[in-house]
Amino acid sequence: MHLGKTLKPTSIYKFAISSVQLIKCYSTSSPTIFAVSSGQGKCGVAVIRISGPQSSSVLSEVAGLKKLPEPRKALLRRLRHPELNEILDQALVLWFPGPHSFTGEDSCELQVHGGTAVVSAVLGALATLPGLRPALPGEFTKRAFYSNKLDLTGVEGLADLIHAETEMQRKQALHQMEGALSQRYDQWRDRLKRCIAHVEAYIDFSEDQNIEEDILEETNKELKSLLQDMQRHLQDGRRGERTRDGVRTVIVGAPNVGKSSLLNALCDRPAAIVSSQPGTTRDVISTTLDVAGFPMVLSDTAGLRGNTSDLIEKEGILRAHQTVSVADLMLLVIDATHYQTWTRANSTAQTFGDFLQEYIKELGLEEPVSQCGNIKRIFGAPGEKTDLGNVCLVIFNKLDLIEDRTFINNVCEQYLDCVTAISCKKSEHLEPLLERLKFCLEILCGNPTRENASLSQARHRYHLTASVAALSRYLEMSGNEREIDLAAYQLKQALNALGHITGHVSTEQILDVIFRDFCIGK
Repeated sequence: MHLGKTLKPTSIYKFAISSVQLIKCYSTSSPTIFAVSSGQGKCGVAVIRISGPQSSSVLSEVAGLKKLPEPRKALLRRLRHPELNEILDQALVLWFPGPHSFTGEDSCELQVHGGTAVVSAVLGALATLPGLRPALPGEFTKRAFYSNKLDLTGVEGLADLIHAETEMQRKQALHQMEGALSQRYDQWRDRLKRCIAHVEAYIDFSEDQNIEEDILEETNKELKSLLQDMQRHLQDGRRGERTRDGVRTVIVGAPNVGKSSLLNALCDRPAAIVSSQPGTTRDVISTTLDVAGFPMVLSDTAGLRGNTSDLIEKEGILRAHQTVSVADLMLLVIDATHYQTWTRANSTAQTFGDFLQEYIKELGLEEPVSQCGNIKRIFGAPGEKTDLGNVCLVIFNKLDLIEDRTFINNVCEQYLDCVTAISCKKSEHLEPLLERLKFCLEILCGNPTRENASLSQARHRYHLTASVAALSRYLEMSGNEREIDLAAYQLKQALNALGHITGHVSTEQILDVIFRDFCIGK
């Protein structure tokens, strides 16, 4: 599906700084291309897209039209082979004159029956026309970028929308494709361009007294405000990236507490081998789930213990710790019978928090848990301060082996949404567990909106961080008027970094602002 094969960010980056002149040259000299844009394989209807300067003549010749149909209105026609004159199919044809098309060029679509033979015959017929060639992967979207129909964030949003598997991924990708991110970045670029224009005007014309005396001070106030806006945007806890890539969730616990059973219960299929023998899981087993519309990459790990002599199990434990170190959400599984035994053996003065401290220490998880904060904060009120850190959910398993569940219920009530009790064997209380998972995922991913679009790519974060760093350097240097020329260069670096996100930047834009905002020569 050529429309779906959007260029990877690394490929897009190569032409992200192309000038306006290059864009115009590309659009006027580009050949006419064609491809199936509705996916591969048998289907009811297959859409063949044609884009380029010869689209109108191709449509007229293949569909036997004496004049082009009304734009964007379907017309039922028989398609004929341009050389053999044999009928290929009866299809709907649509005409999209540029620039009002996906690519910004003259385009047309042939909606043919989706059988393999029909599609192959039509594609073969198009290939016989001079000046036409099959589209390269992502080439339709590439032309949309060059025609300013999409910027780079829109291109990435389109790719994410095509690959979206959950509701939240769909919402975020759609907002991004429709310009939620680019609008914010374009506003920042406009503010920054105005500031650069004011600073350069101050440098060039302040001695002639043709410019306001306080212009530099007011510009620096605006830049400080812009810097704060960008820093707040960066401090989003990677919500957008988690929504796009999936929340990395790891199941951890001692051997034979039911970690693999929990994985199978959440997947609703036997994804992992379950055995009463400890140490069955040796490697990390991962699967992708849709939990209430949120994407989750769920990983089962080897049971954590420090007294094994099995080299393979040791390697499994090492990999488990590595998985925990990069996880967003940790499901800490405890054998309910083990906690029952502990409570009977210890004084009533000791609490569940004390047990948890001992259990975490036995598993060697002090460091990753400390990243969440202290035990009381994590397991007391998860919604207060866990928004930007790792989140941990404690799960008592083997509830079916406990006759008197009072002490377990008391712990679950005391620690609210951070502790739950289930029985994987009997499929008890899985619904409350899913509700708690949803709660954690809402904290980690947020709710994608057009008004508060989040970063969705590491590429965005890299360039925004570079822009923030350049702005910070400018504000440090601008206090010394002797360095104002060097400081102004930092503003251009900040603007260039922002332009790399959307793929648009040119010095002519800055000159336009200078002449619009200042009456130089009055």
